[in-house]
Amino acid sequence: MSAPGRPGTALVIGEALVDVVIHPGAEPVDIPGGSPANVALGLARLGRDAELDCWIATDPRGRAIRSHLEASGVRLTPGADAAERTSTAQATIGADRAATYVFDLDWNPPYPHRPEGAEAPLLVHTGSIAAILEPGRATVEQVLRDHRETSTICYDPNARPQLMGSPEQAREIVEGLIALTDLVKCSDEDITWLYGADADLESVLRDWLGLGAAVVVVTRGKKGALALTSSGLRLEVPADPDVVVADTVGAGDSFMGGLEDALWSEDLVGADRREALHALDAAALERIVRHAAAIADITVSRAGANPPTRDELP
Repeated sequence: MSAPGRPGTALVIGEALVDVVIHPGAEPVDIPGGSPANVALGLARLGRDAELDCWIATDPRGRAIRSHLEASGVRLTPGADAAERTSTAQATIGADRAATYVFDLDWNPPYPHRPEGAEAPLLVHTGSIAAILEPGRATVEQVLRDHRETSTICYDPNARPQLMGSPEQAREIVEGLIALTDLVKCSDEDITWLYGADADLESVLRDWLGLGAAVVVVTRGKKGALALTSSGLRLEVPADPDVVVADTVGAGDSFMGGLEDALWSEDLVGADRREALHALDAAALERIVRHAAAIADITVSRAGANPPTRDELP
């Protein structure tokens, strides 16, 4: 099934790594992952042209990541495999099927130069560790700044406290990136870590809109998703109680990719569509968020970060 919307590329910049997944009572299993890599994978499986600027090695784990991504149509930028080692994240699955992570990460990606005459991407995505961890953080920020005039900018803070320093330090970087961003997606856990347990979700989201974002969406587990827009809309989409959760690995990344895919289908990607994105109407917002939720529901119903293809969507 072809993807609706105008032709163009999504550039994703962020970590690709191996999730060493540990289920209770089972041997560890290596699964290619990394939040931005999962977003690129999800977009490619939905029929989007997706390019990933990451930082892997040519070791066995790096080759496994490349094969995993390329099998779904994701292209790696030149030089993305020049790291000395491929990073890992140990993901331990608890009794509640949620994952907790311990990281061994190296992050110093190349700047993704375009070939002469090549069109700029319609959409640029980043998030998670890549947007915070030095020395690659500066490259990520420069990519966003350089593409503001051509591309829709999307960002998922995806907090990883083990690697992001103090909440105060991370918050300054996160808010600086949101000021460059059109679409922000986060989880309620991200906001709790960044702003404290007493933080009001809606107040934080409205502050992010005030920084310049057009659409902000927070996922809240069994409470479903909440979306606010700069045009004054507020939408809650409840979680589907009938979904049987295998695990939550990649759930937020699938939701993010679903949001971006839906923006594409609504002809809302590209800097020339920024004004239209800020004028988003209620019906389009509901289509966008429900599309993302349906994609995430499929992902959590099966093990690992395994987002659906477009043909699998209801």
